[in-house]
Amino acid sequence: MKAAVLVSVGRIEVRDVPWPTPGPRDVLLRVTATGLCGTDLHIFAGHANYNRDARGRAIGLTEQPQILGHEMAGVVEVAGADVKDLHAEDRVVVDQGRNCVSEGRALCEYCTSGDSHQCEFYREHGITGLPGGFAEYVSVPAANAVRIQSDLNAAAAALTEPLGCVVHSSALLSRAPARYGLLSEGGVRCAVICGAGPAGLLWLQYLRHVLGFDGLLLVSEPNPTKRALAERFGAEAIDPVAADPAELIQDRTHGRRAELVIEATGSGQVLAGLHRFLRKQGTVVLYGHGHAGVDLSVLNELQFLEPTLVSPVGASGGFEQDGRPSTYVRALQLIERGQVDVASLITHRYSSLEAIVPAFTTDHAAPDYVKGVVCASRSS
Repeated sequence: MKAAVLVSVGRIEVRDVPWPTPGPRDVLLRVTATGLCGTDLHIFAGHANYNRDARGRAIGLTEQPQILGHEMAGVVEVAGADVKDLHAEDRVVVDQGRNCVSEGRALCEYCTSGDSHQCEFYREHGITGLPGGFAEYVSVPAANAVRIQSDLNAAAAALTEPLGCVVHSSALLSRAPARYGLLSEGGVRCAVICGAGPAGLLWLQYLRHVLGFDGLLLVSEPNPTKRALAERFGAEAIDPVAADPAELIQDRTHGRRAELVIEATGSGQVLAGLHRFLRKQGTVVLYGHGHAGVDLSVLNELQFLEPTLVSPVGASGGFEQDGRPSTYVRALQLIERGQVDVASLITHRYSSLEAIVPAFTTDHAAPDYVKGVVCASRSS
């Protein structure tokens, strides 16, 4: 079969690779759509390598090339002998994380508590060295495949994973011992989202249309295309290039500032200025990753405010009775019911693995780019 293989930093080649061999508890999927995530871009550019050996040392691409892509939708081609609840031609979305439940072993302390993304033995397709969705086929545990219950198209279905990360993060936020509760009386009056990329736009919709937050919701984003989407989804957009966002937030809140700030850019410059957005003892969700170009001293001003810091990662959140990941089940339902619009985020579609190279090298930096998805020619 063919796959887009990352063979060295900044270099992807479409190659013939061995077919996956599913075990009795697995399903072989024909990949129909795979989203392009910021994590993929970081790995491609050499800014991160999550493929580690038993001692935690990074394994270089020359030693083990990688097939990226962890936001996956597919169709079951073959179900293993022990799989009773999935059959050929079932359409599914994939939890890329392999944990105790998906491997059929005794639960570690993290899987027991519903924090499967922190599983003691966690591995991820498309991130930690296991083959991902930028391929024609992939084999995953059946417990990781959640059946699509509607005629939802494959490209939109693939965005279940990033929405699942927001669902998980929101659950952590709701449990945080914060002074200002999101939906409580006397709680959050103003929430600020830094960045209107896919993560920020999903957070915006989740706050407005799922949780029902009706307070002042501001989004700081320099890109006009993304600002327009933010306003369409119910936020007031701020251009941080045209004016100082901290001053605008001060004006819009009459000096109170925001009780909740969601940092979804991964920008070191934005991180360094968060203290100017936040009310004393407010809450900061550190959702973005990276924050290059700054040292820890930038936290001094933020720490002085005694904030509640929430630092979520991934889409863990417990299991359904059949072992499926609860967060993915919930996220897929929200998309299928139309509560969260993911289709409007998809600005770039790629019809073949060969087309993936410009997606990584140039397209993601284009002014009109929000989200890219590779769609197989036979996908819906």
